[in-house]
Amino acid sequence: MNRSPRLVLVGVVLSALCAVAPAADKPTPVAADTAYQQSFEKWKTELVDDLKQEWLPLAGLFWLKQGENNFGTDPKNAIVFPKGPAQAGWFTLQGKTVTAKFAPATNAIISGKSVTTAELQPDTSGNATVVEIGSLRLHVIVRGDRIGIRLKDVASDAARQYRGPLFFPLDLSYRVTATWLPSDGKQTVDVPNVLGDVTATPVAGTAVFKINGQELKLTDLGGDAANGLFFVFSDPTSKTNTYPGGRFLKAGPVANGTVVLDFNRAYNPPCSVTPYATCPLAPKENRLSVPIAAGEEYDHNTGHHYPVRQ
Repeated sequence: MNRSPRLVLVGVVLSALCAVAPAADKPTPVAADTAYQQSFEKWKTELVDDLKQEWLPLAGLFWLKQGENNFGTDPKNAIVFPKGPAQAGWFTLQGKTVTAKFAPATNAIISGKSVTTAELQPDTSGNATVVEIGSLRLHVIVRGDRIGIRLKDVASDAARQYRGPLFFPLDLSYRVTATWLPSDGKQTVDVPNVLGDVTATPVAGTAVFKINGQELKLTDLGGDAANGLFFVFSDPTSKTNTYPGGRFLKAGPVANGTVVLDFNRAYNPPCSVTPYATCPLAPKENRLSVPIAAGEEYDHNTGHHYPVRQ
């Protein structure tokens, strides 16, 4: 079977993610008190709510070609929707601009008003145009040179059937205080994603910390030392019981040259639950050599893996 260049590239990236040094021993567990447990459960509830509202209902991701792209449920369309009219309309891509023309039976709505034509602002504009067609919601996304339509079905069963995330037992030995090393304001890191794209991403700095006596570093990706940091990292558990492409971790603002990293709150990217997300992978700077047996787990046997996209 022939493999597309994109899938080969993703395979190479994942192989690199797993090429890490031998694992260190696990730190001595530290139990969480009641207040911490309650705070963690509140955070986990918010995480699940976000998945149910934003990611689990996704029903399609369609990359546009220059010119007209007709769409609807008829399989002869360039873009085949899971529900709605057989011939719902056309998306026209001219350069980087997307306009939509809707068939009268489509009953398309934007900002509460029925429309037959519209220019669709992408997500990169900060004010994406959202089109409603029955229970469907769609908007334009831009990823590198790709421009596409992301589709959500608010009546999808996926959110209702979601069984919830699995986490390692809480262990405060994985809640560490890191020394913050700010960047010079010009530093960038090359961040790959599941599409095979690589984006030079500005970084605010690097967090330096120890787990089980070993010094480790994580480079921030697009965060802000004054308001909060964001990391994408992988570790040896990515080969066995956490997400292969790495996990996300948010941290609060830097205070007095330090920042708290709580790996109990490391969580999987949306790509772990839907084939229609375009998640970043851990850059080489954030591939840790020490196992992080904390945070969200992932079933490698039954979980979602990287799909072939349209």
